[in-house]
Amino acid sequence: MLTDRRTSFDTVHATAQEEAYQHIKRGIRTGELRPGMRLAPDDIAAEIGTSRMPVREALNRLATEGLIVNRPNRGSVVRVLTEKEVREVFAMRSVLEGLAATLAAENVTTNDIHDLEQLLQRMHRSGLNASEWITAHRQFHERLCTIADAPQLMRQIASLHSVSEPLMRVWLEGKPSTDYVHDRHEELIGALKARDGAKVEALMRAHILRCLLYTSDAADDMQCVD
Repeated sequence: MLTDRRTSFDTVHATAQEEAYQHIKRGIRTGELRPGMRLAPDDIAAEIGTSRMPVREALNRLATEGLIVNRPNRGSVVRVLTEKEVREVFAMRSVLEGLAATLAAENVTTNDIHDLEQLLQRMHRSGLNASEWITAHRQFHERLCTIADAPQLMRQIASLHSVSEPLMRVWLEGKPSTDYVHDRHEELIGALKARDGAKVEALMRAHILRCLLYTSDAADDMQCVD
């Protein structure tokens, strides 16, 4: 069982607007709402049992964050990233998560290591189940970032994960070997155990940039379905 330290970038919200925001964002992250897909406020409102206004507010917020595009007189669609934008996202992730890993090396506890090892085992057990593997992989990175105890940094990283996770899911649909990814995570845990901040930062940055090589092809495969 994971320890009580918060392991997710997502937070619990009570308002209808926040519920709609989290619902749409989750759909984008999981790949249910693919790039280019049209978002109908009436349909979304019916799905979550709310009115149209909170959904429209959520769409405006997501547009501000760059996850969707509001087109005049044509509605909203999930944003399609260019190759340049994908590279920028992963470059930013490599720097920010490298920093988070460095801070984590200063704060890590035995319970933290236990949680990361559990999540790595969950990734191993998922086999070729893409959804389970990606979820465990995201939770591993989230859990590591929480150890850094840097809320503002986490918020920045969370916004980038929302963009990169759909690409990871498309990549894994081809069922490539994830042995490389597992090896890198084992090395990250080893560096954290040693409290070697420089090494864990270098490992994290290299790991994320390597993932870019996988997901850049996935970005090309994401077709507009509007």
